[in-house]
Amino acid sequence: MPHGSLDKVLYVESEHGNPLQWSYRYNIAFGLASVLTYLHQECEQQVIHRDIKASNIMLDGNYNARLGDFRLARIMDHGKSPVSTLTAGTMGYLAPEYLQYGKATEKIDVFS
Repeated sequence: MPHGSLDKVLYVESEHGNPLQWSYRYNIAFGLASVLTYLHQECEQQVIHRDIKASNIMLDGNYNARLGDFRLARIMDHGKSPVSTLTAGTMGYLAPEYLQYGKATEKIDVFS
C-alpha cells in the first residue's frame, strides 16, 4: 500500500498542508463503511474484526481504505447470538458493552 496505514498519514503535515484533504477522509470513511457492511452482512458467515483502528486501515495510491490484521477476527453465523469470549482488541478502541459483557457483535466494530 503506497500510503501505508491511516495512523501514519492522519496527522502528518507536508509542505503542501495536510495530505488528507476532506475528500480523502470521506473516501476513507466510505470505504471502511463498505468493508464493514460486507463483513457484517454480505459474507456467507458474519465476520467481526474486533481490532479496527487507524494502524489497521491501509491506504492505496488513491487513498482507498483496505482493512488489515484479521488475527482477532471471529466468524459466526448470521442471526445467531454471539458466544461469550475473552475480550480482545486494543484498549481505547473497544466498545464499553464489549468490555462489560465480552460478547463480540458487529456493534463493537462500528464503535471502533
